[in-house]
Amino acid sequence: MITPTSDNIKLFHEPKDVLRMTVADQYSVVQIEPRWAAPLSHPGQLLGLMNSKGEEVLLLPTVESLSAVNQEVIQRELDRRYLTSTVHKIVSAKVEFGATYWTVITERGQRDFVVQSLQENAQWLGERQLVFVDIDHNRFEVPDIDKLDPQSRKFIDSIL
Repeated sequence: MITPTSDNIKLFHEPKDVLRMTVADQYSVVQIEPRWAAPLSHPGQLLGLMNSKGEEVLLLPTVESLSAVNQEVIQRELDRRYLTSTVHKIVSAKVEFGATYWTVITERGQRDFVVQSLQENAQWLGERQLVFVDIDHNRFEVPDIDKLDPQSRKFIDSIL
């Protein structure tokens, strides 16, 4: 079997919402999922292409190591996968069995999300900037906790 490299793969959607990969026109990986190895600490670096079992098929240093056509396909998939919403207000937050359930108001309206293990999936990016990564790998950013209303800050203080 030919080993996939950034030079011998073709990425495409077939059917419409399923990302596939063909290697050197020899074989296909039916479902590919791009995942950043460290999306918060090293954004834009080390992109893993995973199969449907979660096994790494190919590790790329950056998206730019791909052809222009593959870059476009992957970037669309990453934009969909790593959706980032800005949190304007926290409506509620509660911890149950190691998971934290959040209801927030974002620029896209009200959103409910779950964060597993806050120690790993809530990260301070500065003194006042906070990012949560939910169980679906979506990111919810609080750009400045001091700009939140008092009730929202109280939720952050009590849970973190």
